[in-house]
Amino acid sequence: MVKLIQEKQSGKDLFKCYELSVGKSVRAQIINYGGRIHRLFISDVNGVERDVVIGFDDICEYKGSEGYFNALIGRVGNRIGGASFELNGNKYSLYPNDNGNTLHGGKVGFDSVFWDCEIDNDELVLRYVSEDGEEGFPGKMQVEVRYAVTENDELVIRYRAVSDKDTVCSLTNHAYFNLSGNFDNKVLSECLKIRSDYITAVEENLIPTGELYAVKNTPLDFNSMKEIGEEIADENQFLTIAGGYDFNYVLKNTAGEYAAKAFDPKTCIQMEVYTDRPCMQFYSGNFLNGVKGKTTFYKNCAFCLETQGYPNACNVPSFPSMTLKKGEEFKTETRYKFSVYKPEL
Repeated sequence: MVKLIQEKQSGKDLFKCYELSVGKSVRAQIINYGGRIHRLFISDVNGVERDVVIGFDDICEYKGSEGYFNALIGRVGNRIGGASFELNGNKYSLYPNDNGNTLHGGKVGFDSVFWDCEIDNDELVLRYVSEDGEEGFPGKMQVEVRYAVTENDELVIRYRAVSDKDTVCSLTNHAYFNLSGNFDNKVLSECLKIRSDYITAVEENLIPTGELYAVKNTPLDFNSMKEIGEEIADENQFLTIAGGYDFNYVLKNTAGEYAAKAFDPKTCIQMEVYTDRPCMQFYSGNFLNGVKGKTTFYKNCAFCLETQGYPNACNVPSFPSMTLKKGEEFKTETRYKFSVYKPEL
């Protein structure tokens, strides 16, 4: 079931909030500004509903905020080195919003625009037209994102994009999770498993170099479930650069298998991430620095699992391409499946 639950005028802007639900286990609220997940309610081991994404109480407060809270990200998620790329012999200059690089689409990415919304049976459909040259990217690109909550206790996000010129495209969602539902708690005691043997190595500004780094026998290895904070303070070179975890994991992606699994030992809420994308960014909230929202958000109060293509692929020939050819379709799906898991003592 999808319904409009709130409209709020702020200056010239009309903010809208929609609620998606099936049964009582999962309930999601989505706003038209940035296509953001405003609240995501999950029932814990005692049947208590808990909001497991950080953000703001007032839907208008997302505008102008930093951190990309729970937003749709595009045209390209993650970083593009040097705020530029070449395509078909042409060089395209982008807005340098991150140490001389481009992060999450540039100055005004998909997180910072109002999307057209439509209810289509049990799905919320968001649409946005990114004009040719917007943020420096070539091609007029029509984007459609569908949110759904299923009877299998999943939040499903389906992405689709088509451009009238060759361009680059890698869409994702920047949801910040805290499965305890208490945002004053850090997520360092929450547990995580990622089915990956490699990250894409990065330099000091977190731009992928083109090399792969084997995580085995390092604190970046999450092939066996462990607490997020177990080795976060290790002096590993990459943890030192990022101030925690902020790395692109190359997924094993066996058909039908989850890419990642997270678990909170207090609420017993478990989340599995399924995707057809080749990679996923695990971010441990290292740059949260006192933003006031549903509470005051500090470092490590939430984590992100952003499904994506290879970051900076438009500048690294050895990475699988993120080029979207004229008239071809970018299409992908990510599912967050929730359950209650009470481990045996």
